[in-house]
Amino acid sequence: MKISYEDAGVSVDKGNAFVKAIKPLVKETFNDNVVGDIGSFAGAFRMPNGFNKPIILGATDGVGTKLRLAIESKRYDFIGQDLVAMCVNDLICNFATPLFFLDYYASAKLEIEVAKAVIASIVKGCKEANCALIGGETAEMPGMYAKNDFDLAGFAVGIAEEDELDRMKFVKNGDILLALPSSGLHSNGYSLARKVLFEELRMNFDDKIDGKKLIDILLEPTRIYVKDFLKLKPFINALAHITGGGIIENLPRVLPRGMGAVIRKHYLKTPEIFYTIAEAVEEDEMYRSFNMGVGLIMIIDPKNVSKVLENSDAFIIGEVVINEGVILE
Repeated sequence: MKISYEDAGVSVDKGNAFVKAIKPLVKETFNDNVVGDIGSFAGAFRMPNGFNKPIILGATDGVGTKLRLAIESKRYDFIGQDLVAMCVNDLICNFATPLFFLDYYASAKLEIEVAKAVIASIVKGCKEANCALIGGETAEMPGMYAKNDFDLAGFAVGIAEEDELDRMKFVKNGDILLALPSSGLHSNGYSLARKVLFEELRMNFDDKIDGKKLIDILLEPTRIYVKDFLKLKPFINALAHITGGGIIENLPRVLPRGMGAVIRKHYLKTPEIFYTIAEAVEEDEMYRSFNMGVGLIMIIDPKNVSKVLENSDAFIIGEVVINEGVILE
């Protein structure tokens, strides 16, 4: 008897059914610049008008081991927003407006309802980021992944003015650091968080912190800052997305040579989950592994601080100084 692709663990029919099932969801993200439909060999997007010297930027990322918690708890309604957020939040740090997004979904065996829930959450993230989901890839690889496992990768493309790319030239001594709060751990530090919470502290999903279940806290989706950026853009000198490496490593990426920053720790609005993890982790390691409640840092000229505070939920955390690196006080 001859062996089929399905005998090897890959169902072409199921893949086709999945694409058909998600088409209506994906179309919800389309705008006038999307050319064509889902199902072509590549997604097409018309270049928007209104740019003098347009530059195209790209960003890619995954969700990391936060995905393991989604799989173990069988909760897939928000994990796609994390995927979108990790890409578009990087784009805006180069003053790029997100245009479109593509995803890659790989699993041991395609479970249509699970995959559809994941794509629906990606769609939600794309809507929040004002970008179109114009394509993706779904792969069934039984020899690569264990049963029920899947992985995600995302790819975002944005557009910016060439003269606005280099933000360091706008940063100066005395500029004020304003933070936009994170929605939790976002999508970084989960290998450490899982080890501490579930192995060292022996907590479980239903244990509560500040009246909220631990699994709900850990799966809180990453905040998307695109709308904040578009609204506050005229007042921003530079932006830093606080991801892996925390404030310590990400903020210096937008500081010119000879410039540093002072962060006042008592100004931070750090959620309780970070203090719980800190029961087993040194403070320096916490600030290098987690965002500590800061999702995005905006460097603002002092004369514009009041405008930003009035039009956002930002809060002051420090200032730019003549130094090297980040000083925590």
